[in-house]
Amino acid sequence: MSQFQFTRFNYLPPVIKNLLIINGLVFLATVTFPDLTNYLALYYPASENFRPYQFITHMFTHGSLSHVFFNMFSLWMFGAVLENVWGPKRFLQFFMITGIGAALLYTGVHALQLHNAIGSFSVDPGGMFTSAQINTIQSVYSPTVGASGAIYAVLVAFGMLFPNTLIYVYLLLPIKAKYLIIIMIAIELFLGLSSNPGDNIAHLAHLSGALMGFILIKIWSRNKTRFY
Repeated sequence: MSQFQFTRFNYLPPVIKNLLIINGLVFLATVTFPDLTNYLALYYPASENFRPYQFITHMFTHGSLSHVFFNMFSLWMFGAVLENVWGPKRFLQFFMITGIGAALLYTGVHALQLHNAIGSFSVDPGGMFTSAQINTIQSVYSPTVGASGAIYAVLVAFGMLFPNTLIYVYLLLPIKAKYLIIIMIAIELFLGLSSNPGDNIAHLAHLSGALMGFILIKIWSRNKTRFY
């Protein structure tokens, strides 16, 4: 998949392995008991369905088979290298800090969007709203699931630490990791700002994760260590 020599590393390090197992089991549980998603997904704090633990549980909950597959494939492909370099403890810290941090940042963005739309951080059930305001309210109060925030943090970390590693897109087109990550971030930014009503992907959550990953890597890289 890249020029980096995986032969020195464990193909399935312990944290990656356990994250794959947990996400797989939670997905099977939500397929078997669909109502479980209502408890595990992250709701806007002003929602009656919100619970503080959802800042963690939403990271292990996915909406479809393709959603969990591509997230877990990306986690393994890029995260395995990071875990082998950092060690299990540091990688788990990175995954959890960026995942929770992305959710907090995304929630803050939602709060600002709601306030800009209706002048309040919560909705008055008896209020009268325009169609544009209703669209914003529905977007903000819709539950969020998926590990994508942490996954994008992992992608950014890989691109920053191994910028010149070649990644083969669709196994054919070689591109350096740093350029691939920039392209992916640019696409997410464009889609996030497009506000397509039919788009149910939380692009701003992806960007929040990418930002959290960038900040944390900058903090951790003060010793100027760099990998290629």
